[in-house]
Amino acid sequence: MKILGIIPARFGSLRFPGKPLVNINGKTMIQRVYEQTCLANELDKVIVATDSLYIYQNIKNIGGLALLTNSEHLNGTSRCAEAFNLLDEPYEYIINIQGDEPFINPIQIDELAIFLKLHKPEISTQIKKEFDLSLLDNPNIVKAILTNEIKAKTFTRKNIKNNQDFFYKHIGLYAFRSDILNKIVQLSPSKNELNENLEQLRWLDNNYKIAVQETTFQSKSIDTLEDLDIIILKN
Repeated sequence: MKILGIIPARFGSLRFPGKPLVNINGKTMIQRVYEQTCLANELDKVIVATDSLYIYQNIKNIGGLALLTNSEHLNGTSRCAEAFNLLDEPYEYIINIQGDEPFINPIQIDELAIFLKLHKPEISTQIKKEFDLSLLDNPNIVKAILTNEIKAKTFTRKNIKNNQDFFYKHIGLYAFRSDILNKIVQLSPSKNELNENLEQLRWLDNNYKIAVQETTFQSKSIDTLEDLDIIILKN
């Protein structure tokens, strides 16, 4: 089974313009994400998919692989689909790695890749046990509700009734069977997706199954300059 890792990266972030090229201890953010992802043993190839010549050239300058994609994509999923089709190589699965997590652990990526080989799901993502129940009230923390140990029933930003000492927090690493990826990017937004602002609800609402793989890793995404200051201090 061949697995392609794609890192979607757009230049024009509303909250943090030019974020992929910000300098983090001598390297751009996107370079760090790319290099960390390339350390994963279970990926057959890693590429950056971007709408920016600057990002494209940054990756090419370090000997990496990058593709220029349309600037009109609304999310990373559709950018990944375009990149996969532009590449025109046979891969059974595509893993979408977030372009704003410069210290992602490659073991986390390998965990998901191994899960794909074992279970062969249509779509897969990661979850992590969270023991801080005060986070249940935080709408920025997406909660996963499962039907069984490897299948998601739904995802929500709302507080959920919980009788355990933990809940499952969604970790935004996605994997798609290649034929499924090309189908889901043709779907229209669903009511549940719009209510929760969660793209994965569109897939569930259209009867696609999302398998979940539990991890103990969670890398920190950088959304603001304040996030950048914190992550630099910690690393």
